[in-house]
Amino acid sequence: MIQISRLPYYGRQLLNWGVTACSVVVCTLILPTRLPGMELLGLGPNWLLIWVVAWSVKRSILQGAIAGLAIGLIQDGMTEPHPSHTLSLICVGILTAMMKKQRYVQEDFISVALIVFGMTAVAETVLALQFSLVGDRSLSQIWTEHQQIALSSAILSSLWAPILYYPLSVWWEKMNWIENNA
Repeated sequence: MIQISRLPYYGRQLLNWGVTACSVVVCTLILPTRLPGMELLGLGPNWLLIWVVAWSVKRSILQGAIAGLAIGLIQDGMTEPHPSHTLSLICVGILTAMMKKQRYVQEDFISVALIVFGMTAVAETVLALQFSLVGDRSLSQIWTEHQQIALSSAILSSLWAPILYYPLSVWWEKMNWIENNA
């Protein structure tokens, strides 16, 4: 068994980046998957949004914005680029980092689920605003659909958030501890 603390600095960094990148790839691959129990009104959890929240919850505003930008570009590459998911995920990264969760909310599944619920509503609202600027549908139709989509996505994403958040949080805390004590 390899002890991470015995790896050289660059080896630990490479391993950490690899685990982080693999988590993004897994989230990207399961995003379009609709397994039983993971679907509500034809929608599934927004795994990439959950990842941005998990990343941003204990990082700076700039790091949250960069994560939102990168993950948004990945999601735009999987879907039609209009409306862009990049803007909504940048907002999610910035707002989550601004919360400084570790100061105001204890570290537990419920707090992360609540943050994901709120950030999903924010992201879906940003997408609805972009749809309203296109002008191909009436505002009443856009906002009626927005309510259903935002609520369904927020419920599912918040319920599944701890499954992604917990292992990533433990990994990043372990790597941070190793770096501070190396």
